[in-house]
Amino acid sequence: MRLVYITDQIYLHGGAERVLSNKVNYLTAFNTVEVYIITSQQDGQKPCYHIDSKVVIKDLDIKYVRTESYFSVSNLRKAPAHYFKLSRLLNKIKPDVVITLSSQFDYYYLPYIHRKSIKIKEFHSSRHYYQEIRQHGSNSFLKKIIYKLNDFTEKKYSFNAILTDDEKKYFKSDNTVVIPNALTRFPDDSSSLKNKKVISAGRIAPVKRFEDLISAWKIVAETNKEWVLEIYGNGEGSYLKDLKKLINEASLQKSIFIKEATNEIEKKMLEASFYVMTSETECFPMVLLEAMSVGLPIISFDCPNGPKNIITNHSDGLLIENKNINALAEAILLMMNNKSLREKFGKNAKLSVKKYDKEIIMKKWLELFKYNQS
Repeated sequence: MRLVYITDQIYLHGGAERVLSNKVNYLTAFNTVEVYIITSQQDGQKPCYHIDSKVVIKDLDIKYVRTESYFSVSNLRKAPAHYFKLSRLLNKIKPDVVITLSSQFDYYYLPYIHRKSIKIKEFHSSRHYYQEIRQHGSNSFLKKIIYKLNDFTEKKYSFNAILTDDEKKYFKSDNTVVIPNALTRFPDDSSSLKNKKVISAGRIAPVKRFEDLISAWKIVAETNKEWVLEIYGNGEGSYLKDLKKLINEASLQKSIFIKEATNEIEKKMLEASFYVMTSETECFPMVLLEAMSVGLPIISFDCPNGPKNIITNHSDGLLIENKNINALAEAILLMMNNKSLREKFGKNAKLSVKKYDKEIIMKKWLELFKYNQS
């Protein structure tokens, strides 16, 4: 069986990129499975996560301007080249299954290329705010056309793979399947939960709302100056500059440290005593699974659809009213000052995350691919 994954790039650190690398590395263990990754904008860079050497990686070298909409004039001009390059390559590979993570132009025309293959659109972000904008936001003629086009296109895929049951209500097609992300590693080690260190990680972008975490930390630091917060991630330079300005204005330079994204995040988590997430929206954040796998309690805003599908409130973590900075600060202080609570939550976290074992999750994918493992 030949499997092709399509995405824009695999050189930037992110949840979708990490999940993709985990899946293809798992699939290469089957001698009768050939795995390909087709990118459109790899720009000659190496993958940010380990990819098994058996995986064939092909880049179409479509130089879209990433800072502009794909419907901008400069990017629209490049769409025909994208179509013909992808079509030629798929016809050459002759895949049995094509799975796309992309939201570029290929998302719209992929169902019509190499029709013999199973086509799967894989979603890695929540549609909550997409739906909010669709219902209450822009009513422009162009937007309405795009929404209708999306609905039409999704019906043309064999399956739309989503991460949680909560996301089903945002799709008009009846071909949705729910498959959560898998955790490929369950470390033997667990955090001692003794270090006075809190950790957070993710793309440095406004959607992660690290400014709320900094604001909450400012409240925390008024009564507790012994603990430090480490934030790991790469991303938007202007947003990073704003975050550093907030840290400086609050005189928190000695307790908040923003560091580069790392492939050793497990090691960093083992050094921390709990994890905090302040995202505006999430769908199924891998970073929470990774934190829980080393026995870290979680504190997270109860943002739409994501964390509540992973965290059991008051069992392995705390779900805080979305965007309530004062409540977040109170929860952080509670976790700092109560080691027995950290130990209880951490133990439960390590147990609850086992339901996302790769063997359980990847079996669902293999069934979707109609692959007979025997």
